Amino acid sequence: MSKTFESLPVELIADILGELDLESLVKLAYLSRRLHTIASDASINPWRRPILRTLRCLPHSSSTDAISPSTSRPRSYTSTISTMLYETPLRTLGVRSVVPRQNWVEILSIANPGYLLYHAVIPNMSDREWEECFKRRFLPGWRRWKNDGNWREAFLKMLHRVQHRSSVSCTSDEAWTKYIVLNRNGSANELENSSRNFNPLAMFNELKLQNNLAHLETRIRLVLEIADVRILAFGTLTRPRAQRNVNKNAHCFLHPPGIDMQGCTGNDPQSAPAVDDHGVYPMQELNASMNPVSPSGPYTRLAHPRPNPSHANYPFYTPGGGDKRWLGSGEVEEEGLQWVGGMMIVAQLLGPHTHDVSSDWPPLQDLDLAVGPGRSNYGSFTWSDLAVVAPWMEERITNKISGAGLGH
Repeated sequence: MSKTFESLPVELIADILGELDLESLVKLAYLSRRLHTIASDASINPWRRPILRTLRCLPHSSSTDAISPSTSRPRSYTSTISTMLYETPLRTLGVRSVVPRQNWVEILSIANPGYLLYHAVIPNMSDREWEECFKRRFLPGWRRWKNDGNWREAFLKMLHRVQHRSSVSCTSDEAWTKYIVLNRNGSANELENSSRNFNPLAMFNELKLQNNLAHLETRIRLVLEIADVRILAFGTLTRPRAQRNVNKNAHCFLHPPGIDMQGCTGNDPQSAPAVDDHGVYPMQELNASMNPVSPSGPYTRLAHPRPNPSHANYPFYTPGGGDKRWLGSGEVEEEGLQWVGGMMIVAQLLGPHTHDVSSDWPPLQDLDLAVGPGRSNYGSFTWSDLAVVAPWMEERITNKISGAGLGH
C-alpha cells in the first residue's frame, strides 16, 4: 500500500519541511489542513532551520546554506548583512499566524538592525519576549538605557542607537565610553574616555608608556562576537625576566581555567546541548607561577547575550577559524610568550565594513581588528558586561576600581 507525504509521521514531515527554503515552506503550510497544523505547531517548529539559514547566509554570496557552529568560518556572519540576501518571505512572516511567535525571538536577536527597523513586519509580542530579545542581543550594561519604558521600546531604541552609531561617529547619546583594564597586580579599573576621541590604540599606547612597555608591540585578540558588538582585548606579549611582570588575569581572561582547544567539555558543538551544557572541566596542570584559581562552578555556554556562530560554544573553544583566543598552549601564547603589563578590554560596534578582509595583517587578530574601515566605533564595556562575558574573573580580580587608581 503506497503512502502519501501527509501520511508520514508528524516528526518526519516537520523534519522534511525544515529542509525547505522559506518561500516553499510558506506555500506548503497552506496546502492542506494537516500541513498547516504541523507547520503551526510550536513544539516541532519546522520554521526554525529555514529562518536561521536565511539570517546566517554568507554576506558575499546569495547562498542560504546553514552555517552551523561546526562549519562556521571567519566573516561568515555579520550583523550588517545586506537585506538583499534575506529571503523575501522573511519580511512578512510577522503577519502569518502559521509561524510560531517564538521564531521572532530568534529573528530579533540576530537580524540586521536596519532590516528590522525599516523592512520587517514585526508581530505583536509580550513584554517578556521583548525582554528575552534584548538580553540575547545586547550587552547587559546597555540595560541602563531602558529607563521606565517597556522592553519593546527599550529594544527598538537600542536598535536605532546601534544602527546609527555603527555607521557614523555620533556621540550625542553617549558622551563618555567606558572600558576595563586588567592590571598585573590582580586589580582592575573601569575607566572612561571621551567618545568623540575614543581611540583604543592611542589609549593603549599611553598605558604601555605608563608601564614602561612602549617598546613592545600591541597585540589584540578577538574575545567574543555577538550580534552588534565584538569584545577586543589589547595587551603586550614578551618573555618576561621575572614572573612578577606577568599579568596572570590577562591570560585567565582569554583562557578560562580548565578549558583548552582539545580537552574541554563542549568542544564538539554537535554533541553539546544548545545552551545548558553543564560541562565538567578537569583542571590541567599549569605552571605554578600562574597561580590558578579554580572556578566556583561548572562552565555553561553563553546564552545572554547570544554569541555569533564563530563563537557559538563560548566560553568553550569554537572550531572554524573565528575563535582565536588560543594561539598557544598551556600558560604561554604563541612562540612561548606571556602577557605582561595591563590588558585593556573594549566593545567595538560592528558596522557595514567591519568584517572586510584586509591583506595587511593576519585575519581576526592584532591590527586587523582595530585598523581599517568600520573599526572606529565603540560602545561602553562595564563591570556588568565583564561579569557575564567572563564570570570566572569575579573571583580572580582582587580589587575593582571605578575610575583611575592604583593598579600597576
